[in-house]
Amino acid sequence: MSRQMNIGGVTIGGGAAVAIQSMCSTRTEDVAATVAQILRLEQAGCEIVRVAVPTMEAARAIGQIKKAIHIPLVADIHFDYRLALQCAAEGVDKIRINPGNIGSQERVRAVAEACRRHHIPIRIGVNGGSLEKPLLEQYGGVTAQALVDSAMGHVRLLNDCGFDDICLSVKCSHVPTNMQAYTLLSRQTDYPLHLGVTEAGTPEMGVLKSAIGIGGLLCQGIGDTIRVSLTADPAEEVVAAKRILQAIDMRRSGPNLISCPTCGRTKYDMIPIAREVERRLRDCTKPITVAVMGCAVNGPGEARNADVGIAGGDGEGLLFRKGEILYKVPQEHLVDALMAEIEKL
Repeated sequence: MSRQMNIGGVTIGGGAAVAIQSMCSTRTEDVAATVAQILRLEQAGCEIVRVAVPTMEAARAIGQIKKAIHIPLVADIHFDYRLALQCAAEGVDKIRINPGNIGSQERVRAVAEACRRHHIPIRIGVNGGSLEKPLLEQYGGVTAQALVDSAMGHVRLLNDCGFDDICLSVKCSHVPTNMQAYTLLSRQTDYPLHLGVTEAGTPEMGVLKSAIGIGGLLCQGIGDTIRVSLTADPAEEVVAAKRILQAIDMRRSGPNLISCPTCGRTKYDMIPIAREVERRLRDCTKPITVAVMGCAVNGPGEARNADVGIAGGDGEGLLFRKGEILYKVPQEHLVDALMAEIEKL
């Protein structure tokens, strides 16, 4: 089991619930726009949010942003150690940095000491697209071991400064390599792991890559916090993360809809009905399982673990609960009857 880390009041690692993260797409210098986006992310279910800090102006905005939001704030910093020092002074909750790319040991020590003084953890974020040249030459490209070696090399830099409040990530865009790297890393260290598949793409394919690359690791007990990286509104990342956690039964944030793929036994137009049920369940917060089945003969039995469900037949359908048929309903009223039964639960 990984060790625990506190990020602005949110605990990750050590058996704590997997926390959902996202990253703002606004310019951090634009405080109003950044705060507005973070408040939307909070409503979507984001629990930790990260902002890019490429300039001193962005670093100085951290304090103002932090005062206006309700979730921990992470600063993403590259190359300039002075930005990390300013963010620490502004009260940021965590810093994402690679110690190896900010210069001399004295600069690394300055960041480590500032973070220690302000009780700020550091995430070492290794990325396949920015792997060090010697490692690329040693391994002949981006490999799982190269990613792990890079991460542990950065860890040693912080450890040499007496700093150990560390979280790690080893992301790349190739899902099998990504998963292998996290698996190797989990065997080598007990630092909390931040999971993600970087540059996963647009939601159509990116959600699939993330579901495999993140969900697969979580099912093996690997990972403590996640960010689904999509070329989309950041709120879509949060929704996708919640769905991944729900799919692997790590979090119930609302109904779990199950539906059969249909076959030659299906005697009603089930696909639009399933989509209509899905649409009408969007605002439901009850942690229930709802089934839409195609076969009135086998459907109730196949979905016997569902809290409530429907199945179709010739001209009429069935409403059932825990596999037991409640009553028959004309097909045109199936969805209404289902929703009425859900209201009773």
